[in-house]
Amino acid sequence: MEQLSVLDSRKKSTVTKLTRSSKIFKTIIQAIEDKKGEQIISLDLRKIPEAVSDFFIICQANNTTQVRAISDYIEHQVKEICGENPYKHEGKQGLQWVLIDYINIVVHVMHTEARNFYKLEDMWSDAASQGHDE
Repeated sequence: MEQLSVLDSRKKSTVTKLTRSSKIFKTIIQAIEDKKGEQIISLDLRKIPEAVSDFFIICQANNTTQVRAISDYIEHQVKEICGENPYKHEGKQGLQWVLIDYINIVVHVMHTEARNFYKLEDMWSDAASQGHDE
C-alpha cells in the first residue's frame, strides 16, 4: 500500500479552475507551435473520474532532436511566463515519449512512431478532444 501514498501527494489542485483559456494551457500550446510540433490535440479529462489530471496535451515530432527541443522549450516557457516548474518529467533519455507533468495538465511530446504505436488518444477516447494545429 505504500505505492498508493505517492498518489496522495499528487492530487489535483482544486484552488484554480483550469480551462483551455488558462495561461499555462495557452503557454504550452504556443511553445509546441513555436517549435513546430505536429498534430497537437488536447483531451479534456475533467469529467472522467479516473483521470489524474484535467487535461492531456499531446503532440508529435518526426525526430528525437525535435522531441527534445519541444519538451525543453515547453518547460522553459512555462517557467518564464507562468513561473511554474513541472512536478515531474520523464522520457528525456530515450526521447520517444517525453511526459511533462504539471499536475492539472500532463503534456505528451511523442515521436511519430511512438504516437502511432501507443494510440494515446484511443485509450482516452471518452474525453472531449480539440485540435490545435494552426
